[in-house]
Amino acid sequence: MLQTDLLCASLQDGTHPRPQALRPRWTDLGGRWGFAQDDENVGLRETWSTLTTPFDREITVPFPPESELSGIGDTTFHPFVWYRRVITPAEIMASGKTRSDDRVLLHFGAVDYRATVWIDGNFVGEHEGGQTPFTFDISEHAVSGKPLTLVLRAEDDPHDVSQPRGKQDWLEEPHVIWYHRTTGIWQTVWLESVASTHLADIAWRSDIHAGTVQLDVELSRRPVTPVRVRVTLSYGDSHLATQEVSTSDPRSRIICTIPHQLNGQAFENLLWSPENPRLLDARVELLDTSGDVADELFSYVGLRSVGTAGGHFLLNDRPFYVRSVLEQAYWPQSHLAAPDMAALRAEVQLIKDLGFNAARLHEKVEDPRFLFWADSLGLLIWGEMGSTFEYSTTAVERVTREWMDVVRRDRSHPCIVTWVPLNESWGVQHIAHDRAQLHFAQALYHLTKALDPTRPVISNDGWEHAESDIITIHDYATNGEQLGAAYRDAATVATIVEGVGPVGRRMMLLPAGPSGQPVMVTEFGGVTYAPHSDIETWGYSTAASLEDFAERVRDLFVALQKSPVLAGFCYTQLTDTLQEANGLTDQHRRPKLPVELIREIVLGTGVRESSLQRLRSPEQSSPAPVPVPLQAMSDSRKIG
Repeated sequence: MLQTDLLCASLQDGTHPRPQALRPRWTDLGGRWGFAQDDENVGLRETWSTLTTPFDREITVPFPPESELSGIGDTTFHPFVWYRRVITPAEIMASGKTRSDDRVLLHFGAVDYRATVWIDGNFVGEHEGGQTPFTFDISEHAVSGKPLTLVLRAEDDPHDVSQPRGKQDWLEEPHVIWYHRTTGIWQTVWLESVASTHLADIAWRSDIHAGTVQLDVELSRRPVTPVRVRVTLSYGDSHLATQEVSTSDPRSRIICTIPHQLNGQAFENLLWSPENPRLLDARVELLDTSGDVADELFSYVGLRSVGTAGGHFLLNDRPFYVRSVLEQAYWPQSHLAAPDMAALRAEVQLIKDLGFNAARLHEKVEDPRFLFWADSLGLLIWGEMGSTFEYSTTAVERVTREWMDVVRRDRSHPCIVTWVPLNESWGVQHIAHDRAQLHFAQALYHLTKALDPTRPVISNDGWEHAESDIITIHDYATNGEQLGAAYRDAATVATIVEGVGPVGRRMMLLPAGPSGQPVMVTEFGGVTYAPHSDIETWGYSTAASLEDFAERVRDLFVALQKSPVLAGFCYTQLTDTLQEANGLTDQHRRPKLPVELIREIVLGTGVRESSLQRLRSPEQSSPAPVPVPLQAMSDSRKIG
């Protein structure tokens, strides 16, 4: 097989921070760092970026300082924070540096919101945007063989509502649907060594009708002499295709034809879907003029198509009914950062075990390793980002730049099937009356289509749509009779789509465009049940007992499942999150109802008496731990 044993381990345990562009050697810089809060913003003036000022605390990276696992656990306002860590020569060598001219790259998965970085007191670079990765070349500092002192300053103004911030509260204490803030480092910091000319970025796209895979390659620089890029695709023990191009340009495109796909009777055997999450292994090599491998990346690609037609959402050209759940991806002990990598796999598996085939990542850009498990285990993902809370030219610039980075980072994941740049008019509060805000929503729709024409785009999920490929409605009716009446036939659905939606907002601000767009209810439910909570909880309706909770949830699901018009739904929500206690599980991922009962409700298969029996037993009067099995990875990931 193509991959080394080390690479196999990185893929199978989900630890590598960039799962679709793997080099076998890298160094995780997480762990204990020096830390300081700089509320008066004196650190720059007093040169905290040098080695002379001791930091008075320690923090565990990559957990945000507001979280318990960071070791800080301070949720009050601290707009400026500093980090310091010594990088040892051994860590640099462990990152893969073998040649004197190798470049040493310092990667940050995400730092909220504005980051400035120094090495040994020398400015390295800065980055704005709290949800997207960035990289600095620190090779010039890593030539002495001595330890390097890395310092990072993070600026995150809790009152700046033009920052894309999602569910991060602008008030000091969380309220309603907003949570504690995430400041500073909250995803992996890591080192990687590469050749002076190397593969800087790759992006996959498949065309299942042509039986081809397209790879866009970006090199770190224009090569001095022509180089060759070679792509090899395989599935399990079967070689599928090898394609090679010679180039003198920093960017190239390679089209790989897969002969296997020319057999129409075997066409579906390699396609990716939630039921069969088949992934092709990929090796991308950069060959120098002597034919030697100067650089290589290990990756994977999924063959699948998504689209819409005739009122249906299409997966691989077939109507696919979307059973989705709203995923806040917030943990009580670590907030927006996952407590460990196993939690990311367990989260995907939990969603699938509960009967859902999709998740809508809500007001957050999730760790790429979550997307890796969605790819590997088979879960459709709706890609979203944290919104701003105001409309201004500053907000427009910030959202546009960060959204482009989001799409660029995640565009190769087969699990992502829909892009959602805006949600419920957050950041475009007066879109129905302000033409500038409407133009912005429309511009984001077309910008997304320009960056990625292969996926449906929703301009403003829930209401006040500009142009959208799927018409989505948020409806928190509190009982099934009311909810079902709104979607019982095409005429009633048309009344909503063409008029005013459930919350009193117009649904469409522009003509609907070509007919045949699917309609989905992408938020509903929100039933609270948290009888033992020690804080005041919030939800859209409240259940009086466990039996009442089960009946309310079941009633709402059945109401939508009976609709002959809807192409899918998204239930609010997967987990309780702080005071927002309307999850199907508590905040520790313990299902409030037996897993098999939730699954039967979600699937609409009818609830069995055996499932109800567990509900009636005394021990089910409060949420109890329910083990979530970790199923084996799909055959396509059995590598090495």
